[in-house]
Amino acid sequence: MNTFPTKILLATDGSEDAALAARAAVDLSSRTGCELHVVHAWHTIPLYVHPSLESVFDPRPYERRARELLNTEIERIKEIGGAAGGEHLRMGPPADEIIELSEELGSGLIVMGSRGLGPVERLSMGSVSEEVVHYATCPVLVVRGGEGAWPPARVVGGDDSSEGARKAGEVAASMGQLFGAGTVLMRAYPELPEMPKEEGRNQATSRVVADSICGEERALEERAKELEKSLGRLPQARVALGDAAALILDAATEAEPALIAVGSRGLGIMGRIRGEDASRLGSVSMKVLRAAKGPVLVYRQG
Repeated sequence: MNTFPTKILLATDGSEDAALAARAAVDLSSRTGCELHVVHAWHTIPLYVHPSLESVFDPRPYERRARELLNTEIERIKEIGGAAGGEHLRMGPPADEIIELSEELGSGLIVMGSRGLGPVERLSMGSVSEEVVHYATCPVLVVRGGEGAWPPARVVGGDDSSEGARKAGEVAASMGQLFGAGTVLMRAYPELPEMPKEEGRNQATSRVVADSICGEERALEERAKELEKSLGRLPQARVALGDAAALILDAATEAEPALIAVGSRGLGIMGRIRGEDASRLGSVSMKVLRAAKGPVLVYRQG
């Protein structure tokens, strides 16, 4: 399991999805020997209401409730057979605190629920999980889908030949191997717009498309063979015409619960400094993250 991270950070807010994320984090930690850390980030009031109101409120009740929530999560982890190597209570915007702590710890994986919303963020637009995915410097596993979604029976990796997608596939396939899950690698080839009916041109275009698809199939088969060396089994390799996000999502819902793995270019530290909005990005990873019925692993390409 040399592709699997050695330290996991579980971000919790006490929600239903956070409980499922805790189960996933404990499973991964227990089966790999990874050190598990747990974080809950709390905040007092939305500063956008009026910054001057912050000084009127006593933060101690908020901190006390946050500590109680974190303690409850630690107890839940113990009840399902896990052990936290560290527990962290942080004050501040949840996404920022989660990312900063993961960097301080040197964590190789962040696990969190689908929305990851605290009481403040429920009043605002956007998703903490989306922010974390786009700004984190390590892969993020976003868990959703209810009791039947974990552990996954299959892994569906969206492969677009990028480094992020390659690493996402490796980490997710390693996760799947822990539970005996098979892996499917998907690669999309865009459908061309309809052209005027000119027989010679159409035939030439068809040949070019066919040759390109064959090239994509060979490249994906090579990726599958690379994964076979570490997994001990050959993943399926599929190349199809169409929208990448739609194809990945369709493959994930074909049968048993699936873990989807995708790469992302993300925004990184400079995006955070510039204040770029992760929710406006229209990438394949964003579409998959928002529409998937089950867990999604996103590996941001640096």
